[in-house]
Amino acid sequence: MKRFGILLLCAGAALAASGDTLFIRNVDVYPVTAKEMKGVSVLVEGGKITDIGPKLVPPKGIKIVEGKGLRVYPGLIDSATNLGLQEISAVRETVDTGELGDFMPQLRALSAVNPESEHFGAVRVNGITSAITLPGANGGGGRGGGRAQYISGQAALIHTSGYTWEEMAVKRSAAVQLNFPSLGGRGGRGGIPAEFAEAFAEAAGGGANARRTYEDSIAKINQFFDDARRYKSAKDAKTAGFTADLKLEAMIPVIEGKEPVAVSAATAEAMHDALAFADKQRVKIVIMGPREIGNMGPELKSHNVPVILGRVLALPEHEDDSYDAAMSLPNQFYKAGVKFAFGTFTNEFIRNLPFQAAAAVGFGLPQDEALKAVTVNPAEIWGLSDQIGSIEKGKLADLLITNGDPLEIQTKVEHVIIKGREIELSNKQTRLYDKYMGR
Repeated sequence: MKRFGILLLCAGAALAASGDTLFIRNVDVYPVTAKEMKGVSVLVEGGKITDIGPKLVPPKGIKIVEGKGLRVYPGLIDSATNLGLQEISAVRETVDTGELGDFMPQLRALSAVNPESEHFGAVRVNGITSAITLPGANGGGGRGGGRAQYISGQAALIHTSGYTWEEMAVKRSAAVQLNFPSLGGRGGRGGIPAEFAEAFAEAAGGGANARRTYEDSIAKINQFFDDARRYKSAKDAKTAGFTADLKLEAMIPVIEGKEPVAVSAATAEAMHDALAFADKQRVKIVIMGPREIGNMGPELKSHNVPVILGRVLALPEHEDDSYDAAMSLPNQFYKAGVKFAFGTFTNEFIRNLPFQAAAAVGFGLPQDEALKAVTVNPAEIWGLSDQIGSIEKGKLADLLITNGDPLEIQTKVEHVIIKGREIELSNKQTRLYDKYMGR
């Protein structure tokens, strides 16, 4: 018994000293899914939130974070990036997006993530703890031998800290990325990528040719999905002579409805056609980067299809658009009852994610809805609301501790915690600042 007691004490001491166990004392907690709790403490053990309350006592030897006068929020989530896949867009050797081939669903963005990317440090200091990283360039497909790519691969939901891509993974395959063709318009902020629109327009030649090319593209996509469904049927039936195909194998979770398709659709017309495609193929979709809502609100709501909105701090897309077209768009989707989240569709502006949400507040979006759009909404959209997106017992301890509202530009992020581990708030910019201030 004595030896057993000693072992228990040793185990308890090891737990208290572990890097994913800590105690946040005397803070105001903003769970997002419930009312704020004033002057409480948060106990984190094994990387998860195990208790929240006003009279908690920290276990002996545990790391304590003093939070008097501070607030705790769930970590922020960016729903459209190329984090870890693209370092310097102008240097091809540092870009791992836009592989060759029209249909490449077997490619996993996660396995190409570089944990040492300088972008991760820059986004963590502003409270972004998780992000969707897309296999296609700028949230869209690159060119494959001069032609537009339809399916770029599998997007991953990752933490913004970790020694390896395996450690960073929250969801290895969050969606298959599909670059849906469009009949008109150029690429733009958070929508159909410019290279896709240009390649399409070049091939189309305008007028009837444009319609024919568009219909041919839709037919190719439908054919690929039909092939995937036939492949699944043959596999399930153990058909004689069945041969494994990595591309079609990767489509099985999509065909089964277990994994959504992230569909780039910038215009109302493109969204309508994307919904028709989803109905025909009986798959779940997430609309990526719409630049307008048009009359699509009721249709999106009735289909229960969420959207990922692009940058809010942006100029109008067209000459006849209202000056606040981009900034008022989130409120239009909110009024229509469509679930949405924010994505920056870049790497260089991810750090501005909370301010993008804040800009929408200035143009009608309720403040609590703006916060949900960078926390619990993306967690629900990507199927991880049981792990991240809000502060609740049993969820991963992805937290930010601030001296104010994280959507306010003057607010300072004091601590960032990912899976219970406090992350050093440094990056290339802070290192250069310290270097030259210390001359």
